Amino acid sequence: MESYKQIKNWPKDERPRERLFKHGEKYLSDSGLLTILIGTGTRGESALDLARRILHKFGDFRGMTHTDPRSWREVKGVGDAKIARIKAAIEIGKRLSSTESDGKIKVGKAEDVYNLLKSRLRGAKKEKFLAVLLNSKNFIIRTIEVADGSVSEVRPLIREVVSRTLEYFADRVICVHNHPSGDPSPSQDDRMFTNDLIRAADCVGLKFLDHVIIADDRYFSFNESGEMGNGQKRE
Repeated sequence: MESYKQIKNWPKDERPRERLFKHGEKYLSDSGLLTILIGTGTRGESALDLARRILHKFGDFRGMTHTDPRSWREVKGVGDAKIARIKAAIEIGKRLSSTESDGKIKVGKAEDVYNLLKSRLRGAKKEKFLAVLLNSKNFIIRTIEVADGSVSEVRPLIREVVSRTLEYFADRVICVHNHPSGDPSPSQDDRMFTNDLIRAADCVGLKFLDHVIIADDRYFSFNESGEMGNGQKRE
């Protein structure tokens, strides 16, 4: 019985990896895709059985997105190597979804930014800080993750935003971060960061268009609220 549970002893048409090559990855179930990432099961349990237990715990891939390694270690048979592979694959998927729109989407208002990034930030248990880099016509060049944590450390964050924006030869930038509390209202640190970045961007000829705070199904726009320094909206 135990030998049959080893995937290498299954009929070829039932093995996830062979099914992927024969039919394509889009025809695999979530558990089949996860099985390929996991690679091996545990004693008396196939990788597919382990994948199903993981999905039962987290629900789906979205439920795995913003998770602490400690919650993964609660699953018997999941060690650091498996955790690293799964989390790396999920991050690749997130980055791909944001870069697919590069050069194709034009940002006209804060709602566009919210719709673009809400799925990436929803459910995050701590603050993540992103920068949407734009060309002179407001088409997205790239969306990058600048920092993982609070915006209270203002100066290092400003240096990183400015240097990364210049690195990609962007003309304009929109900063975005989330509030895990569910309240998008800006803090004093948020306002301090915004004002300081306005000055820093002006010094190097960058146009800082907006700072958008996302919290679940709501957002706050400094630009649309008239809080971008001079009280006038930036375009």
